[in-house]
Amino acid sequence: MGQQALNNELRNSILSQIVDFFKQDNDVLPISASEITMPVVDSEGNEKFAIIKVSIPLGTRNGQGGYDPYDGYAQAEEWKLVVADKVDKKAASAEKKARAEQERARKRAAKKVIHQLNTEGFQALIHKPEPEPDTKQPDATTT
Repeated sequence: MGQQALNNELRNSILSQIVDFFKQDNDVLPISASEITMPVVDSEGNEKFAIIKVSIPLGTRNGQGGYDPYDGYAQAEEWKLVVADKVDKKAASAEKKARAEQERARKRAAKKVIHQLNTEGFQALIHKPEPEPDTKQPDATTT
């Protein structure tokens, strides 16, 4: 039996196991030799379809008329790095946005002081009395 026939047999076996599993609760419909679809409902009650595809990858071409074997473990590690990179980029973006907002707040405060200087004058701001701190004692009846 050739390699392609072995791969097809393995794919069909896995696909039939998946069909048997999902047939308990769903209508499972074959749509190609390697794909099945089934109706599903999202969290809002909208009806949609899910497609499940099973494939046996050959690997990458090695330039000598053959393939280097597919390594699922290496692909999983690569995916972890991709996900971690996305998380890092998102965190960096959030940090950059926070710094930008702090800078905008600082500039707003500076503009407010400049506006006060322009309207009230420098001497009026210097000699302006400090507001009294709230020294009101808490009511003893409330606990």
